[in-house]
Amino acid sequence: MTVTQQFLLDSYRAAQHGAPQPPAPGRHDWRTVRELRDHRSFEAVVHERPAHGRLRLALARLFGTGGAAH
Repeated sequence: MTVTQQFLLDSYRAAQHGAPQPPAPGRHDWRTVRELRDHRSFEAVVHERPAHGRLRLALARLFGTGGAAH
């Protein structure tokens, strides 16, 4: 069953029982991504790691560019 089919089935069931309609698929995806990013930054600070630039620094170490900012 696809996400769209599940959404339509849930909408039908909600209408039959007088319940509110469920949110459309993908409606809150970007909010979830932002919350995950914020949570990872918070965890980095709590564990005393750099909160920003970790990926760039790791790639610089991997490829030996020295980590110089451009």
